[in-house]
Amino acid sequence: MKSILMAAAVAVLAICTATVVVRPVTVYGQQPSEHQMMQMHGQTADGTPTMPGQDAFGAIQEIVRILEADPKTDWSKVNLEALRQHLIDMSEVTLKADAVTKPIDGGIEVTVTGTGRTVEAIQHMVPAQAHQVDQTHLNGWSAKTEPLPNGVLLTVTSGDPQQVQHIRGLGFIGFMASGSHHQAHHLAMAKGEFVHSN
Repeated sequence: MKSILMAAAVAVLAICTATVVVRPVTVYGQQPSEHQMMQMHGQTADGTPTMPGQDAFGAIQEIVRILEADPKTDWSKVNLEALRQHLIDMSEVTLKADAVTKPIDGGIEVTVTGTGRTVEAIQHMVPAQAHQVDQTHLNGWSAKTEPLPNGVLLTVTSGDPQQVQHIRGLGFIGFMASGSHHQAHHLAMAKGEFVHSN
């Protein structure tokens, strides 16, 4: 009798498990299609990967697609090498620069330094971002840089106490990522319309 009950319990459990596997219940809306699931996991329906393998390469690939889709692209002015160098600068500043931040009255002061190629990247990127923020008055901030032999001294301030906390919360890398101009800037650079000045 005990073995019959055990066999029945196993059979019921197997049927329930098969039902759940075959017909999963969706609680929060429709289930994604197989195609959508594959895209979320980085592949297409035919199994081809969608991820470029490296983020800078992917950024350049996206720009190439935009340029190729635009019949007005002036290929004689396209300069993807300038964009590649800029992306190298971004990587150097993001991953290799040393940033020592100290709170000051109204904001932060950041000593951004590095060695070798990183110094050049700091001296291209940080003043350009400070200039962009200062010119557009992003969030009412003021930003300026002073050159250092191995980097720059960045100062970001605001007269608004809430923005002071915002600036301090973002810190150096948050400040560098602020604003919505980055992607348009990359496209303009690739089209040969803009380069960073020192």
